[in-house]
Amino acid sequence: MIVAQYFVEFIFYSFLGWVWESIYCTLKEKKWADRGFLFGPICPIYGSCVVGAMIVFTVFPGLSRPDFPIWILFIICYIGSAIAEFGTSWVLEKRFHARWWDYSHIPLNIQGRICVPVSCAFGAAGVLIVKYLLPAMNDVRAVIPPLVYELAALILAVIFGADFAMTEVSLSQLLNEVERIHNEFNEKAQAGYDRIAEMPQAIKNRLEVSRAFIEKSNINQKRILDNIKRLTPALGKSDMHNHGREVVLANLKAALEDYRKKK
Repeated sequence: MIVAQYFVEFIFYSFLGWVWESIYCTLKEKKWADRGFLFGPICPIYGSCVVGAMIVFTVFPGLSRPDFPIWILFIICYIGSAIAEFGTSWVLEKRFHARWWDYSHIPLNIQGRICVPVSCAFGAAGVLIVKYLLPAMNDVRAVIPPLVYELAALILAVIFGADFAMTEVSLSQLLNEVERIHNEFNEKAQAGYDRIAEMPQAIKNRLEVSRAFIEKSNINQKRILDNIKRLTPALGKSDMHNHGREVVLANLKAALEDYRKKK
């Protein structure tokens, strides 16, 4: 029962994280931003952090005492969120060679994966969650029958698994297509290297390929493309190769924006 309870609450907190991310990014970018890595309305990193905090404070109940110093609680949440964010960024980059967030433009960052200002915000949010949200959820948990948790966990597990599989397939196809467009452009550019006059036509061909790809992409692939901040090179690839992938990404995003305006 405890596993079912944790899983249901993992999905619940992941949904709250998606709501927060989408609202914040929508206000910041002044357009609707469907945040998250998966197709569904969840951000698993938020659910993982809150459930992890629940487990820690269950094992060490003294940390949640009313008289426990808030500044120590803040440091614990700060460190925990920084580790979770850095680890998630590293795993996603190694798997898909892409980043969904990049703090390189913010002071006091580490590899653009985490930064002090954002970690401080997560630390403060963690204090509020521990002090107010988790106690409230304890009261709610007390009135929900165990059978409800188990049935909900089973249903959500099926949906979550299907969502993860769909996202994996869509993202893999998207990144493979980016690589194909990049290689196709390189071949055309190399063929016209000695004929500078033909370069404008090669660039035009590249934009046409990008637009064609956008038109045949599904909704999930368009959303993923919109959320990716930058691409990173595969192991052993050169900086020049990575620069080419970045140009492809920029062209695809421009084509996506043009496609939306036409619609």
